[in-house]
Amino acid sequence: MSLAWISIGALVIAVTLSCTTTINVGVLAMAMAWFVGVYLGGLSLNQVLEGFPTPLFVTLVGVTLLFAIAEGNGTLARLTGRLVRLCRGNAGLLPLMFFGLGLVIATIGAGGTPASALLAPPAMAVAGRAGISPLLMAVVAGNGALAGTLSPFAPGGIVATGVMERIGLEGYQWQTHWYNVLAHSIVGLGGFVVLGGLRLFDRRGHTVAAVEPDSEVMELKHWLTLTGIAALIVGVVFFGMHVGMTAMAIAAVLTLLRTVDERKAIARMPWGVILMVTGVTVLISLMERTQGMDLLTRGIANVSTAATVVPIFAFGAGAISVYSSTSGVVMPAFLPMVPELAEQVGGIEPLMLAWAVTVGGGLVDLSSLSTVGALFLAASPPGTDTRRMFNALLAWGLSMTVVGALLCWILFG
Repeated sequence: MSLAWISIGALVIAVTLSCTTTINVGVLAMAMAWFVGVYLGGLSLNQVLEGFPTPLFVTLVGVTLLFAIAEGNGTLARLTGRLVRLCRGNAGLLPLMFFGLGLVIATIGAGGTPASALLAPPAMAVAGRAGISPLLMAVVAGNGALAGTLSPFAPGGIVATGVMERIGLEGYQWQTHWYNVLAHSIVGLGGFVVLGGLRLFDRRGHTVAAVEPDSEVMELKHWLTLTGIAALIVGVVFFGMHVGMTAMAIAAVLTLLRTVDERKAIARMPWGVILMVTGVTVLISLMERTQGMDLLTRGIANVSTAATVVPIFAFGAGAISVYSSTSGVVMPAFLPMVPELAEQVGGIEPLMLAWAVTVGGGLVDLSSLSTVGALFLAASPPGTDTRRMFNALLAWGLSMTVVGALLCWILFG
């Protein structure tokens, strides 16, 4: 029993340090798993490393490499520039158009953070020229990018799918994605209304020119890259091909066709996120082996009923996600509790609890402490009170812990 508490303490320390320092929580978690498992638990190093999620690692590497190629050779920038040109017109439509644009780019595989990195500068520049509140634009466009982050092609969706399959919840990739889209659509469109978006439609005849990059020529390498991304989507959706291996094969072909400098593409890959996810998973696996996960599950079950466990679980996931990574910390830590928690509480399907984690944990990711929120803050138009903007985005993210709990209670409770 003492080893179970030690493994829980190791996870708490890892998460706390990830919130208060710049250390990669995955590296720290891996080191703690080695020390606790081998030197305190008497396990061999091979037994500790059995928790390393090899299939998840392969999938993350394949997908992120493919989109690092698309980013590195300018394909995503050209695609975004052309799509942004369609976002001109009535000021009230502009935030909604950026919402849809973010959803599409994130869903096809870029994920929420790369989609936000592409969209934040033009979206916030358009907001400045059109007289749209920067906070309104950040909330709507940011939620659009986050709405697609659990796509089966996006890194966050790959993590969710991998952990859910490990706990016996297979075949729900698209349902998970669409619930995430629904939740972020409700929040994003709700923010549009609450922050005064409807008043923008009263500007009769007022149009603005979108701030867009010059339309650079689409070269052969860009068309080949888009073809590769399309092939990935078709192969996975219609032929059931493995997303990671398919993406890696396409990336290899694109490299052989000299569409990108492979070394630069590999350097662009989010190795910090990959280390974070895999390292935390190793420590979570050790917690399962030492019964630490059972202790956490019983603690949540003791304060929950079938009617309250969904909002409590969603609130907890959201509260931790405000200060740490949803895909790197929250999902690997919370999802493994789901089967046992559902059994102990009774009267609730494990799938509902899993969706409470994925949705509740992700709704807070527009906080100014998160990468997505920081990207929109950094892209604020000239004249913006950035301190006030920082506080507003932080307040928005914190409020989403409560909103997410209520929304999950309605959807899954």
